[in-house]
Amino acid sequence: MPELSIQNIERVTRDVKKQEIVFSHLVDELIDHICCDVENEMQDGLTFLEAYNKVKQKISPRRLKEIQEETLYAVDTKYRYMKNTMKISGIAGTVLLGFGALFKIQHWALAGAMATIGAVILAVVFIPSALGVLWKETHSRKKLFLFISAFLAGMCFILGTLFKIQHWSGAGIIITLAALFGILFFIPALLVSKLQDQENKFKKPVYILGAIGLICYVGGMFCKIQHWPLATTLMVLGMIILCVIVFPWYTWNSWREESHISPRFLYMVIGLLLIIVPVALINLNLQYSYEEGFYSHQEQQQALSGYLSRNNNSLMTRYHDSLSYSQMEQLHAKTISLLTLIGDVQKKMVQESEGEPVKSALSQDQIRQTETGTEIQYNKLSNAFHNASVRDFLAPGCNTREELNSALTEYGKSISGMIPEEDLQKYTSLLDPSLYFPGTMTDGTSISLMSGMHSLELLKNSLLTVESKILTDIVRHR
Repeated sequence: MPELSIQNIERVTRDVKKQEIVFSHLVDELIDHICCDVENEMQDGLTFLEAYNKVKQKISPRRLKEIQEETLYAVDTKYRYMKNTMKISGIAGTVLLGFGALFKIQHWALAGAMATIGAVILAVVFIPSALGVLWKETHSRKKLFLFISAFLAGMCFILGTLFKIQHWSGAGIIITLAALFGILFFIPALLVSKLQDQENKFKKPVYILGAIGLICYVGGMFCKIQHWPLATTLMVLGMIILCVIVFPWYTWNSWREESHISPRFLYMVIGLLLIIVPVALINLNLQYSYEEGFYSHQEQQQALSGYLSRNNNSLMTRYHDSLSYSQMEQLHAKTISLLTLIGDVQKKMVQESEGEPVKSALSQDQIRQTETGTEIQYNKLSNAFHNASVRDFLAPGCNTREELNSALTEYGKSISGMIPEEDLQKYTSLLDPSLYFPGTMTDGTSISLMSGMHSLELLKNSLLTVESKILTDIVRHR
């Protein structure tokens, strides 16, 4: 019967120990069992490498770990307790959190309670018990930092998601911690662990690119949740690296070694889908809710503006033969003049945001003149969150801002003789520019076009409200 050389036995021993088998007696038994199987295969005339590869195909990469887990489960009570706790808490926490999310989407009762209990079970029970199980199975000090960083990132992510769903304070801080733990500690630790594998030298560039792609993608998703800039750029870059470069490259390298599709490949495909599809949906939902929320607010303000304008025009028509009509007409003319000025400012801001740095642009379907004045079609703007327009037209010291301030001051003076002194203050306070426009803008201050336009819409409605009240007072005291 063929016998293995010392070098052959060392090769088998090295491969078994790489599986992180921590029971010394179990290690010896596994090595002896594999060596015997290899010697039996060599009786058919196979070389050591041929026989050893044939034996390894019989023993799945996971089987040695399963044997150790079964042994630990049988002889170690503490391990058995932690393993059961991990399984039960993992299932219970996931089910509760899943149903909590479903109930939250459907606006059913007990959604918050189930999501909270599920998240707490996962973060406080499942993750610590899983960390204990992994330590029992490996006793690898080299991977201890990897395990701890992974569970800290996971714990913060679960709790941050819970706080975000429940609209509790501190959600942004916890999600920030999760992103930092993942980007600064977990992904680099995982990369180092993979680079230490000497048998996969040709895969090291793939691992490095994969880590870069993950960092970009996680960072982009975090920026998207926090509504920070560069979110889309980072997410697109991360997806290109992971899906277009890393995944095909890794698959090609793996198929050079394996003649069949391994479970690891299937897990990678499913894992990528689990990353891409949900996060893409979340991204679309965040983009939709973020922009649509602004659009609906603007449309509501414009609808209110149209109502107030028609109401004031109706008052002017109704009291056309009144003795006070000349005073009412004077006020109405000044109001229209000021509304026209505000509309011109809105038009200029949209032109700048829609154009190039040295060329303004405005499409006919983005703005229209109605019977009640200028109306912006906000949902048709291609650059609705442009950051320069507010600085150029509404910041303190710019010409347009000074023009608006002067016009509002003159309007306040013109109404002072139309109403009693005790009512003047409450009306002029609605026309204070500091209520609507930024007081100071430092170099780092960034206010989007939509925010600036919303302030102008509020100013228009305040102006129309003041006009309506004064017209009513004039008619009442005629």
